[in-house]
Amino acid sequence: MEFTTPKNSIAFTLRGRFALFTDPLTRVGGEKCSYPIPTYEALKGVAKSIYWKPSLTWVIDRVRVMKPIRTQTKGVKPLKYHEPGNDLSIYTYLADVEYQVAAHFEWNRARPELRDDWVDGKHFSIAKRMLERGGRQDIFLGTRECQGYVEPCTFGEGESPYAAAPDVSFGLMFHGFDYPDEDETGKNELHARFWQPVMRAGEIAFPRPEDCPTRRFIRKMIPKEFETDQTFIGWREPGLYEEAEA
Repeated sequence: MEFTTPKNSIAFTLRGRFALFTDPLTRVGGEKCSYPIPTYEALKGVAKSIYWKPSLTWVIDRVRVMKPIRTQTKGVKPLKYHEPGNDLSIYTYLADVEYQVAAHFEWNRARPELRDDWVDGKHFSIAKRMLERGGRQDIFLGTRECQGYVEPCTFGEGESPYAAAPDVSFGLMFHGFDYPDEDETGKNELHARFWQPVMRAGEIAFPRPEDCPTRRFIRKMIPKEFETDQTFIGWREPGLYEEAEA
């Protein structure tokens, strides 16, 4: 596949014993079942765990599936929502996963007050150092119980088990969320994005968030606020503060 590497790009190997890239339809409780491939939002979370500042946002470009897609079911005992004690559920995980991920960061144009922090060399150098050390925060493969590990790689090296396979379409699939703190329009709304991924020779190219064809409004949301020293001072939701209704 022809691809022009964007500025401020990194590539890393992501692996783990288990992964759970949850279908939103099964996320509210009870049985949970993983998508067969990682979602854009999950990989963006991994990139943010490697390195993140509110002045930048990560864009996931491509992912390569480096091990066969296998599932494994487990009996788990999640906490009950409305009464004490535990429930019994069956979760379907991906087992023994490994991916190559290509990503780059861009400046968060929805945060013009942080313009003084838009310094390419500084953030790119820190991101590379954090990647070499396995990330600044713990890495999760879709959910907290699925520990992941990252290390630098050269994207495209190595053979995918699906290199000679025909194209695989996964149907309508969750892509990610449009959060108000990354939205230049200032709508103060949370939206979910959907798309129809196709794996070609073991590789999936993600569309940019603004190019996703299907969106669904979730709810109103007020973006996080930062002081001039970039100290996080909390987040608010409509219904809790009167100004959110304005």
